[in-house]
Amino acid sequence: MAEFVMKDMLRKRGLEGEFEIASAATSTEETGNGVYPPARRKLAENGIGVAGNELGVSNHHAHRMTQADYDYYDMIICMDHNNLRNLNRIVGEDKEGKVSLMLDYTDRAGGEVADPWYTGNFDATWVDVTEGCNALIDEIMGSVR
Repeated sequence: MAEFVMKDMLRKRGLEGEFEIASAATSTEETGNGVYPPARRKLAENGIGVAGNELGVSNHHAHRMTQADYDYYDMIICMDHNNLRNLNRIVGEDKEGKVSLMLDYTDRAGGEVADPWYTGNFDATWVDVTEGCNALIDEIMGSVR
């Protein structure tokens, strides 16, 4: 969800061409699968992944994070501490200081995005993701100015 929320927010701010946003799993359970149907419905409820605002939702397939991803991207944003642990197993130490949690950019630093895979509560996840993405964009744009 976070990939497409971020892309939508950047598009609405006229910044979509300034960033490359991609998501990757830190496990292999969902490798090759499309966007989880309840997540896709939550995105569509908010106008993302629908005609005129597709943003790649329909052709997205999960892949696992790699060392090459770490090397390529400037920032790696994890949703929770489990993602951080798994990421460390994949890429080792974060020597370049690229890794953070999504909510680190909010007043809930160190907090975790609610995981709807376990709770089924996509509303809570939506709130966390939108808050985190907005704060992250503000952080990046503030450091660019």
